[in-house]
Amino acid sequence: MNFELKTLRLDGAASVKSGALIVLVSEGFELGEDAVSVLIRRAIDAGDFKAEGGLLQTYGAARVTSARLILAGIGDGSPASVRKAVVAAMAALKGSSVKELVICFAAAPQGAAVHAALQAASDATYVYTATKSKAEPSKLARVQLGVPDAATVRDTFEQTVAILRGVELAREWANRPPNHATPVHLADAARELGKADRFDCEILGPKEVSKLGMGAFMAVAQGSDQELRLIVLRYNGAGKSSAPVALVGKGITFDTGGISLKPAPEMDEMKYDMSGAASVLGVFRALAELKPAINVVGLIPACENMPDGRAVKPGDVVTSMSGQTIEILNTDAEGRLVLCDALTYAQKFKPRAMIDIATLTGACVIALGGVRSGLFSNRDDLADALMQAGMKAQDLCWRMPLDDEYAEGLKTNFADVANVGGRPAGAVTAAKFLQRFVEDTPWAHLDIAGTAWKGGAAKGGSGRPVGLLVQYLLSQAGEPVQAEKKAGDSSKGKKKRA
Repeated sequence: MNFELKTLRLDGAASVKSGALIVLVSEGFELGEDAVSVLIRRAIDAGDFKAEGGLLQTYGAARVTSARLILAGIGDGSPASVRKAVVAAMAALKGSSVKELVICFAAAPQGAAVHAALQAASDATYVYTATKSKAEPSKLARVQLGVPDAATVRDTFEQTVAILRGVELAREWANRPPNHATPVHLADAARELGKADRFDCEILGPKEVSKLGMGAFMAVAQGSDQELRLIVLRYNGAGKSSAPVALVGKGITFDTGGISLKPAPEMDEMKYDMSGAASVLGVFRALAELKPAINVVGLIPACENMPDGRAVKPGDVVTSMSGQTIEILNTDAEGRLVLCDALTYAQKFKPRAMIDIATLTGACVIALGGVRSGLFSNRDDLADALMQAGMKAQDLCWRMPLDDEYAEGLKTNFADVANVGGRPAGAVTAAKFLQRFVEDTPWAHLDIAGTAWKGGAAKGGSGRPVGLLVQYLLSQAGEPVQAEKKAGDSSKGKKKRA
């Protein structure tokens, strides 16, 4: 989708040539004498439209050049109201032949409202076509966003457009069937991104991963005919002395559950178990445009989890790259096994912070649904920064506990740690497992099992949490690295072996 920003007031909107014009009307907006204002006033007086949640579609309105005109009420102009209004207006255009669209704010919007409008328009126009023989992309090719003064929101507009391109890439990879999104395919996508300015890309195969001693990662992959790949992307936006932020995305390109086989219903959706990896690709797509002054490392441990005769078995004990031994009690708890080795590998870059992103637990879906991603962290300042970034990006998360007592369930008589801790607080015990492998590095874990995928009629990837992550990186760009933990940070960051 091509987005453009222009200065446009209602008196000019009436004469704009486009397939459709959506006017976002807020409460208290002072109407003028132009054609659109007159129409709004008449509709309000007749009781056919209201600024709080109203929607009115007209065709061939007098003195309005655009054939289709939609009035959408945005109430107080909050991001939630704007998003709801744009979604409703875009739905009214569904099935039309509109190729160019103008979305015009009647009154000057806040930056967050601009972000919401663009996000809603992008969501509504995304069409998956990669594996359809006769599918057509969305007819709508260009959206112009009109505001009274473009200069005041240009930075927000440009950031949002870059983020949305990253979101779209993440959605695309999460939606692709598992035979079209193997570890090798993900590696090829990363190589393509790696051609951008300030980027580097390295792909490690089974031999290199074996030399590194990634026994947990290799254990998950050993039941599949598809070779694993460890993808290493680097964005070099700051000086070499500036410690990077490391993003680690779970890349299980298909998850059968292994020997601990999943139920057949909805197993097809396990192609999205690499949404953490897809979000890392999406973030790097956005970085290529935004070019912030920060260094970022993206790590994707990619493999399938299959029930072959060579597959890892419940009760097997493997040795991770960190040297810790792990008893695998459930082979369907594989994501934490590939992540733990990737987190250990990430520490070679001496990162200022590590953030792993994973569709890790069904328990997090039960806890938070599809509204907020689960956030776990061993640093209060890192958690706060991610929460703030999520609010700014309208890609929300919620902090969950990491009390040491939750690690009790991971004890075992046969290894240093078990890979599962029972059903109670399953999202927390999974995070406690990962925490063992981060040592003293500032670390956060985002469980996106509930937010990375939509079910029902909207079935498909959401592209979350690309927006959250990019906003976090932008907030950290150019800031000094803090080597020591701040006073007042949570003591939960201290490593404790169960």
